[in-house]
Amino acid sequence: MNRPLIIGNTSGFFGDRIAAAREMVDGGPLDVLTGDWLAELTMLILARQRLKHGAGSGYARTFLTQMEQVLGTCRDRGIRVVSNAGGLDPQGCADALSEIVDRLGLGAVSIGVVTGDDLMPAFAELDEEWRNLDTRETPDGITFLTANAYLGGEPITAALAAGADVVITGRVTDAALVVGPAAWWHGWSYADAANADPAALDRFAGAVVAGHAIECGAQVTGGNYAFFTEIPGLEYPGFPIAEVADDGSSVITKHPDTGGAVTVGTVTAQLLYEIQGLSYPNPDATARFDTIRLTQEGPDRVRISEVRGESPPERLKVAANYLGGFRNSMTLVVTGLDAEAKANLALRSMTGLTLAEATEPGMSAAARAARSGLPVRELEVSWVPTAQADPAMPWQAQSHLRLTVRDDSAEAVAKPFTTSVIESTLSSYPGMFPTAPPGAGTPYGVYWPTTVERGSARPTVTVDGISVPVPAHLPAESPLTLPLSGELLTENGPETVNNAPLNEHVPLGRLVGARSGDKGGNGNVGLWIPASVPQRDVAYRWLADYMTPDRVRAILPEAALLDVEVHQLPNLHALNVIIHGLLGRGVAETARVDPQAKGLGEHLRARLAPIPAELLPPPGMSLA
Repeated sequence: MNRPLIIGNTSGFFGDRIAAAREMVDGGPLDVLTGDWLAELTMLILARQRLKHGAGSGYARTFLTQMEQVLGTCRDRGIRVVSNAGGLDPQGCADALSEIVDRLGLGAVSIGVVTGDDLMPAFAELDEEWRNLDTRETPDGITFLTANAYLGGEPITAALAAGADVVITGRVTDAALVVGPAAWWHGWSYADAANADPAALDRFAGAVVAGHAIECGAQVTGGNYAFFTEIPGLEYPGFPIAEVADDGSSVITKHPDTGGAVTVGTVTAQLLYEIQGLSYPNPDATARFDTIRLTQEGPDRVRISEVRGESPPERLKVAANYLGGFRNSMTLVVTGLDAEAKANLALRSMTGLTLAEATEPGMSAAARAARSGLPVRELEVSWVPTAQADPAMPWQAQSHLRLTVRDDSAEAVAKPFTTSVIESTLSSYPGMFPTAPPGAGTPYGVYWPTTVERGSARPTVTVDGISVPVPAHLPAESPLTLPLSGELLTENGPETVNNAPLNEHVPLGRLVGARSGDKGGNGNVGLWIPASVPQRDVAYRWLADYMTPDRVRAILPEAALLDVEVHQLPNLHALNVIIHGLLGRGVAETARVDPQAKGLGEHLRARLAPIPAELLPPPGMSLA
């Protein structure tokens, strides 16, 4: 049996800390250096980059900057590099890296390239419905700009086994960046997993969870953490490490003497980030998050164990994008008294709608535009009344009225829209002014999640230009599925816990942690009871009883008309809340002020809840 594989993460998104690669390589022992560059939005960003600069340019250039700093050291120390920074052009990224190798005189560096995720070359020939996973629409009349299947870890394993020092991929799952190296290091059999062997599926599922834990960089070492005031050195947290054992268990840690912390709480927060229920499907195995066990083994060392795996889904997820048209926004500042009346006057002048009509729940942006008379396809209106009583400073007196328009025509969202705003400047409410001068419309993209038959996205691998075979595995005749492992808590009502008195004026966040984000057009919130809470089991039962779908809709009014799911994860003392459609069609399209729902969890933690007094942690107790 091999020792655990030591995998260090060096990026959580396109734009993350450039110095992270050097810090990880210099900070301690590593076997593999990896990083995730490809959020859902990133593929659209790279598509625009490729349109501007031409074929071969649709990759994350910051990866090359990092490699220029550390590749020589990685080669000398035998550290393999695995990255999805290839984006839409993995070969273009590899070619650019080869130029760096030659320029620096590094000698022999074998570069592997994983492709096959890009469906666009054969898109028209594929017999697929391409139904949107969220809205259930079919793409009638839509021309996709990108369509990439999420590949798994096996092509990465094949490239490493063929001797690649660096493996550059396109769209693989975030977890595949850990699964692929772990399977290579330990000699795991993808065929056994495909044949529904329980032990093999458990190993792969454990690696999937480890990959999910470290994929977002410093989020698992204290970044974006609900109880951030209790995390030391958060001004500059270290990046994470996963030590993956042969049985699929892992330890999440970081290099010594780096900022941040790795605790059961920070790992829980990251595990709950942007998941979609109890099961976390990947192309190699489906990890059951209701089986995960976390143990604090020591300072900055959290063990992930007992993860059970199920057979992977029959089809692969696809991230597609299309150009939705053009949009433009203007925000008007409303100052002082009678704010709502002022906003009403402005809206009536520009759109013919009252504030109540323009913000009517459930009205579509298209219907709002049609009623407004503006020559645009869609209209969004946001009213943010933030003025305070007796404001001492200007910003304390200000509220904001924001209008966003969309249309197929760039011209329609430019002067026909902005002129109606500007011409009202001297003839509308007192003190009217915009936050910025009017501008032209900008193109925007729309994310379209769908699926494809596995055989339509066959991975291809080359190492130094030489083809490397990747086996094709037939799915098991009887896929493995597991029963629920934990007892689901029944809804007994939040009125009493051991007959304790209730406190009606306590922010939920005094007891509960949260981490939120986006998954396409859905908002996702993970909620958990910290391990240090004295009556953790009782507190979790209260939380599970209290946070029902109806309760979510009641305390988050923007979700009042939306479909809400709440999944219980008793082993983590956690809930996973999914709010369908909160973000419209996703971050690139939505006019929401928080387009990726990053602040949604903190909004929820700020709401007052009737928390039983006996469950509240004593003052000064650490919840980190």
